[in-house]
Amino acid sequence: MTPFVFSARSARRAAAALALSALMAAGGAAAQTVTPFSFGLWGDLPYAKNGDGPKMRRLVDNMNAADIAFSVFDGDTKDGSSECANASYLDAAALFDSLKRPMIYVPGDNEWTDCHRLNNGGYDNLERLAHIRKTMFATNQSYGQSKLTLEQQGKPGEKFSENTRLIHNGIVFVGLNIPGSNNNKVLDEKDCTKKSARKAEQCAADNAEYEERDAANIAWMKEAFVKAKALKSPGVALTFQADLGFDLPETEDKDERKNSNVDGYDRFIDALVAEAKGYDGQILIVHGDTHFFKVDKPLVNQANLIANVTRVETFGSPNAHWVKVDVDPTARELFIVHPMIVPGN
Repeated sequence: MTPFVFSARSARRAAAALALSALMAAGGAAAQTVTPFSFGLWGDLPYAKNGDGPKMRRLVDNMNAADIAFSVFDGDTKDGSSECANASYLDAAALFDSLKRPMIYVPGDNEWTDCHRLNNGGYDNLERLAHIRKTMFATNQSYGQSKLTLEQQGKPGEKFSENTRLIHNGIVFVGLNIPGSNNNKVLDEKDCTKKSARKAEQCAADNAEYEERDAANIAWMKEAFVKAKALKSPGVALTFQADLGFDLPETEDKDERKNSNVDGYDRFIDALVAEAKGYDGQILIVHGDTHFFKVDKPLVNQANLIANVTRVETFGSPNAHWVKVDVDPTARELFIVHPMIVPGN
């Protein structure tokens, strides 16, 4: 992990992170001392169809002026009606690297899952996923003008290299490739070919990909909780792109979460609930996808609240804003969430 100094407070954060790294290297399992720090969250930007381009400079400047250790982008670097051309990934990388502080990228459905659609250029979406891995996750370094070294589930540039982990100042941060469009699960022939260039064999390949990646995501998430418990970490933050259908049980007489168009997330949710119930610390779930800023307790339902899980849904196009999260081990809530409205956007 590369330390960076912007202020005395940032210097203290870097020293704490280095101390933690040394302890981990020595195999220590003592309870971690967490000193307060902040990080940023953003995603679902920029969308050309919404004219977001001019807003990006103001957004980046606003984040660069904030006292945050790093930020996490929770997917969708372009809108769902534009082509998945190679240039779009280069543009996203350039945007990420315009941030002064480290920036961790989590991919979304608009970058690969939906690229088979005709209005996205009719690409083979699994080829686009492979391209993202080779180009966007070719090293274990974060984006940004200052870098962080990340753990990757797969070798750099290869399968599951997009699943990342960072232990920063005693908190375990996890990035997972869980995208919208039902996690790339294809329900039937109609779902396969609707507004799509896909053929039946490609849809079969998509379902095989979904099965393998879903299992890998669950394994990576479980491993994070094993590490958190070993470190006696007070918190775990999980970031992915998809809204897993968290809002759906709010309907009183019908649990729409059981709809087939969100069943690609069922096994992950079940595994997350089990891990949450067995973890004494606090868990922050971060996602984008549906573009409405929210902070709530989405699991499991009103009668069975899992109190140590908090969900943050970040802003998304056309709302080019970001979210600041303060980590304060002395506060009642470990993760304190602040919407950051960017003037002019």
